[in-house]
Amino acid sequence: MPTPKPQTMKPQTAAKKLGVLLSETPAEFQDGVVSRTELNALQAEPPEWLSTLRRNGPHTRQETARRLGISNSGLARGGIGEHLTTDQIKAVLEEMPAWLVAERDIYAQVRAEEARVKARDAERA
Repeated sequence: MPTPKPQTMKPQTAAKKLGVLLSETPAEFQDGVVSRTELNALQAEPPEWLSTLRRNGPHTRQETARRLGISNSGLARGGIGEHLTTDQIKAVLEEMPAWLVAERDIYAQVRAEEARVKARDAERA
């Protein structure tokens, strides 16, 4: 009986699952395929390049939004189009521009409404 072929994914998919930008990963990662086993190993014990990338960036839009405490749409409304590094994110947080204050308020309201609806739906069940 033949052994099953291991499940593999494109580097772009693996980078997304790891929460990093593919363009910032090493060439050998970008040029190959990643098996499920390799992905699990990268998540369990990240190599130095992955740890550094996660720590310093540049970060994905989702991670940038999370670190700023806003939504992805809030990034667009705030005019943030490029990928930011950790230092750039810290600078924005220190500056705390008016658009960021407004977006954080909007995001907090949306999360509060989602929590209210979830609690209401739990009572009905």
